[in-house]
Amino acid sequence: MEMCIRAGMTSLRCLCCLLLPTLPKIFAASPNLLKTFQRDEHVHPPLMGAATMSSELPVDILVDIFAHLEIPDLARAGCVCSSWLAAFSSLRSHGRYRRPQTPCLLYTSESDGDNIACLYSLAEKRVYKLPLPDPPIRDRYLIGSSNGWLVTADERSELHMVNPITGELIALPSVTTIEQVKPIFDDSGAVREYEFSQYYGEEEISCPSIHALDELRDYLYEKAFVFSADPSLGGYIVVLIHGPIGQLSFAKGGDRSWTWLPPSVYYEDCLHGWSILYIVQAPSSDLLLVWRDQDVAAVAAEDDDVQEVVETRDYSGIPLETRKIMVYKIDMDAQELAETDSLQECVLFLGLGQSHCQCAEEYPQLKANHVCMTDDDQCGALRKSNRRDVSVFNLENNSTEEIVSPPLWSPPVPRSPPSPPPSSPLPLLDFLSPELLG
Repeated sequence: MEMCIRAGMTSLRCLCCLLLPTLPKIFAASPNLLKTFQRDEHVHPPLMGAATMSSELPVDILVDIFAHLEIPDLARAGCVCSSWLAAFSSLRSHGRYRRPQTPCLLYTSESDGDNIACLYSLAEKRVYKLPLPDPPIRDRYLIGSSNGWLVTADERSELHMVNPITGELIALPSVTTIEQVKPIFDDSGAVREYEFSQYYGEEEISCPSIHALDELRDYLYEKAFVFSADPSLGGYIVVLIHGPIGQLSFAKGGDRSWTWLPPSVYYEDCLHGWSILYIVQAPSSDLLLVWRDQDVAAVAAEDDDVQEVVETRDYSGIPLETRKIMVYKIDMDAQELAETDSLQECVLFLGLGQSHCQCAEEYPQLKANHVCMTDDDQCGALRKSNRRDVSVFNLENNSTEEIVSPPLWSPPVPRSPPSPPPSSPLPLLDFLSPELLG
């Protein structure tokens, strides 16, 4: 009861600013309510007034109001009473919910269970903890996030799509159906290891390598993107960028194997080195090319081990920071790039998942002409020893500020951490794109 009261009061505060556009419908549906306003009566409803008022409003009126809520407030509204729950369910099941969502930061934490994903709301500055089905989310690598879905690799290097809001899990075709991967069986017929071919369609870069089940994901996967109509009904395409040297494979809903596109190499949206490249579509439909320049963080520059690391090119555990971001508009007709120093009223979200650009007017909690960033390791999956490059970047003056302080996902990392084994993944951390309900 207490939880419902709190949910009702929170949702009522959010609803107050949304009622004006729907007042004509409300008054038409509830004449008694109109009379109350006309007499200028000061009505003091009981604590559970939300449930009392909702009984007078048809579900379609509530749906019109709820359509303006962001997902956390929408979920709270559905907990208030049966009629609000009916409106919430109708909004989801009939595909009428189209409100843009403020992107959330998704991560895992050592202090939570292995099956718990944490969702940090940039709008509310609070954390939601989401239980997810097996395999445990902390044991998986994050390969990509787009359209509200995560693509993860488990301890057998098998890929799954998971919706962190609904908990829905979709198994993707087996890793053994990727052209460059062949299973090695033991005497009982079970897969024991993988053979990873270095063939890219024209020639073989080197001899095939042999990897343990949980080790292949360190070498094979780079990024994954989900293009979906309705993944729950099989309406999706997953495009996978994988090794060796950034090849392309894809799978559609219902496919039993990955389709390889040879010869296709270096099809990645980040370039080799400290600079990372993104292709983003702005709300105006303009295509943007975004260049992110990273370097060794100032806090590590004085470390005696850094020079040796730079010389050996073993950058594991060295903290990086974004020094500059350059934005270009792509003129498809002229085949030209035009540099711009402003996103105008837009905000960018960059990371390991799908990049996206949103209008800041729709998200008053976010700042225009800023870039929200998470890590983006072009060499593959991040590991626990890596430092995090997570911040908000101001394009006007090239300054940065922390998204959260202190970091939510893990305790401080030693300055010179030991190199981890390949199967030790970094706690998951990336932005979840706005389309949370599919």
